[in-house]
Amino acid sequence: MIFLTALPLFWIMISASRGGHWGAWMPSSISAFEGTCVSIPCRFDFPDELRPAVVHGVWYFNSPYPKNYPPVVFKSRTQVVHESFQGRSRLLGELGLRNCTLLLSNLSPELGGKYYFRGDLGGYNQYTFSEHSVLDIINTPNIVVPPEVVAGTEVEVSCMVPDNCPELRPELSWLGHEGLGEPAVLGRLREDEGTWVQVSLLHFVPTREANGHRLGCQASFPNTTLQFEGYASLDVKYPPVIVEMNSSVEAIEGSHVSLLCGADSNPPPLLTWMRDGTVLREAVAESLLLELEEVTPAEDGVYACLAENAYGQDNRTVGLSVMYAPWKPTVNGTVVAVEGETVSILCSTQSNPDPILTIFKEKQILATVIYESELQLELPAVSPEDDGEYWCVAENQYGQRATAFNLSVEFAPVLLLESHCAAARDTVQCLCVVKSNPEPSVAFELPSRNVTVNDSEREFVYSERSGLVLTSILTLRAQAQAPPRVICTARNLYGAKSLELPFQGAHRLMWAKIGPVGAVVAFAILIAIVCYITQTRRKKNVTESPSFSAGDNPPVLFSSDFRISGAPEKYESERRLGSERRLLGLRGEPPELDLSYSHSDLGKRPTKDSYTLTEELAEYAEIRVK
Repeated sequence: MIFLTALPLFWIMISASRGGHWGAWMPSSISAFEGTCVSIPCRFDFPDELRPAVVHGVWYFNSPYPKNYPPVVFKSRTQVVHESFQGRSRLLGELGLRNCTLLLSNLSPELGGKYYFRGDLGGYNQYTFSEHSVLDIINTPNIVVPPEVVAGTEVEVSCMVPDNCPELRPELSWLGHEGLGEPAVLGRLREDEGTWVQVSLLHFVPTREANGHRLGCQASFPNTTLQFEGYASLDVKYPPVIVEMNSSVEAIEGSHVSLLCGADSNPPPLLTWMRDGTVLREAVAESLLLELEEVTPAEDGVYACLAENAYGQDNRTVGLSVMYAPWKPTVNGTVVAVEGETVSILCSTQSNPDPILTIFKEKQILATVIYESELQLELPAVSPEDDGEYWCVAENQYGQRATAFNLSVEFAPVLLLESHCAAARDTVQCLCVVKSNPEPSVAFELPSRNVTVNDSEREFVYSERSGLVLTSILTLRAQAQAPPRVICTARNLYGAKSLELPFQGAHRLMWAKIGPVGAVVAFAILIAIVCYITQTRRKKNVTESPSFSAGDNPPVLFSSDFRISGAPEKYESERRLGSERRLLGLRGEPPELDLSYSHSDLGKRPTKDSYTLTEELAEYAEIRVK
């Protein structure tokens, strides 16, 4: 405790009894409440050899030197005092016993100051002591609070008031101590210099809520209206407690985010914003704001606020969730597989919130997951139909991204039904349509001629690839005989496949060889035959008719010796050849026709009365048919 234990004054008396020199003992300072009284204890001494008959004394105010004419507080010889002290001062001590104790009553503020005592032994034996006492007139009790009050640690607070008025004794009580503790009054205590104090103690364990609490002490004097109150605010030291913090924060990528951290502590804390052990911002303050401009997914995570002072620390965290659209999906897995193998493809992305992942092929959903960042596609025993382009699509409410990837299924060649041979004009085209992966080599075999043509011989074979389908075309000159046998063989590293190509439209081969000109001639022959039959019937009718006269056109005689005037020799030879074939009953295909010369000659024949152009065509057709 800070209180001073009382010491008896007998040591002063013993010292004074020794004598031998001038000296005085009084408290250097003393206090009293306004309106009350104060007793200033005083002892003095002088040389023994003086042995005065009567000892007098004088109390001066604020100056020890008489020549300065200081106010007289008390004078034992004349009782004449300064007007300020009239009726207020009297001597309690016995000067003959070297006791100069002074009593001042009805104290007012102007009486506060220095008080000096001067001993008067008669004659020149007068001495003003340099020792003096300073009187302090107060209006409030003195509340003594320890220099450091820490929350959670017991503390003692005292209320001290002077008790140096023998006429009035103070009584103490605490104000605003509810919830802190019950006071304990120690009573009246003597101080080192002989003054007295009244003390009351209050013991309690402060909390952080008690910081700034106004605690009061009241001194009252019974049977008077005098009451004096004093107050002290408690400065309770306590460690930080974070009292203000963002809850979990969601922000869209590119937006502005503010994170606030506020702490209660005494003294103010050092606030620090941290992320992954990195200090982002710090300051000594009650609150600290962390500003994040245009947040990115990289800033997503947990942020910590640390508050600390000399008495402890506290920390809290807040999660920042940056919402953003899915990143472009990445595909890891098999992209080349052999037919029959199991294929596993992993599609992954990153987004917040997690996306819906879907794998498509030709607008058909093959696999999908909801709110997952990975999607596994399993294809057991892949077939050529699984070959192609796939899409992995990731989407959430903030956007959509997609990635295309190709799955290549390798397999042995397959000869498709579209493979065949067909006549085209004066040629025969053979198509070998093969589906395989990787691209096969194609060969055409003609067993009747013991010839094999590879697709590398570009002069005879044209190849075109579309996706997994390879089309190779072999072109042959048309023949009058039956269509040739053609065998197509396709081969890659997984195997080989052969097929004898079927001939489509074999009856059209002849027409293909004849071509457009031959078709015109055949049509003309057909017309000529019709006209010939009509003409023959007409002539028969004329011969049989009784009205037939010799003046009409003579009958037409058909003979193998008849020759159209102006017709080339070729015409005659063909007639003869036809007659011979008819007579001999020969069979076989006629040679390739060339009618360009015959058509030009028809217009040059001389006109006969008995022949028309139709008749000529019919005759010509008869020859050609024969």
